[in-house]
Amino acid sequence: MYLGNQPALSYTSFAKQDFTTSATTSYTLDNPVANENEIALFINFVRQEPGTAYSASNTNLTLTSATSASDDMYCVFLGKAVQTVNPPNGSVGLSQLSATGTKDSTTFLRGDNTFATAGGANTPMFFANKTDTQSIPTTTNTKATFNVEVIDTDSAFSSSRFTVPSGEGGKYYFFASAQYSTYADQKYNVIFFYVNGSVATKGINYTSGTSDPTAHVTYIADLSASDYIEVYVRHNLGSDNTLRGEAGEKTTYFGGYKLIG
Repeated sequence: MYLGNQPALSYTSFAKQDFTTSATTSYTLDNPVANENEIALFINFVRQEPGTAYSASNTNLTLTSATSASDDMYCVFLGKAVQTVNPPNGSVGLSQLSATGTKDSTTFLRGDNTFATAGGANTPMFFANKTDTQSIPTTTNTKATFNVEVIDTDSAFSSSRFTVPSGEGGKYYFFASAQYSTYADQKYNVIFFYVNGSVATKGINYTSGTSDPTAHVTYIADLSASDYIEVYVRHNLGSDNTLRGEAGEKTTYFGGYKLIG
């Protein structure tokens, strides 16, 4: 049982002061003290007797005999402990940490007690666009084709479909655009993302007297290895419409990348 604050049970270190000596008996302490018994004074590595070899009050230290410039003198403040709870500097290294993962100069310790690498690449990553044309029947969900692969870091984009590679499950960001060559007022153009053959989300454009109607869609999906995503389109022009592509402008395209978690 004890009264007052709970004592710190580990890693106690006392404040120390080194002096630049000269032919004098008067020195200034870094920390104030009540009397000389609150410090341990050493001259040339020999501890001095308080009250006989020196006296101290507040920040004033007075020696009985003057020192010389060649003397080595320092004191330890017996009443001033520092770092009473935290371990002293340099006492904890990588070998003392129990975190999981690779611990070296390229990793950092996360809040969940694991080592991780900072930054990273947003891969797998892909981008494909359309430079040809494709006839789309009216009121029919039709898979859009993309004949030019611009980026495909993991060879995961094939037959206008992105498939999550083995070991690359996670959250992905996808974006797509579809542009038609014919328009009519009050008609709609829809672009869908299909995940594993089913509609996941869509974007709609209602035409209103503008040429080359374009629909856009974006999506964040949490996918597993072998999951796949495709782009489908639909319109209600009343007859077939042409999904168009451009080599330079890239008006109809499909892309995505893995998000760093």
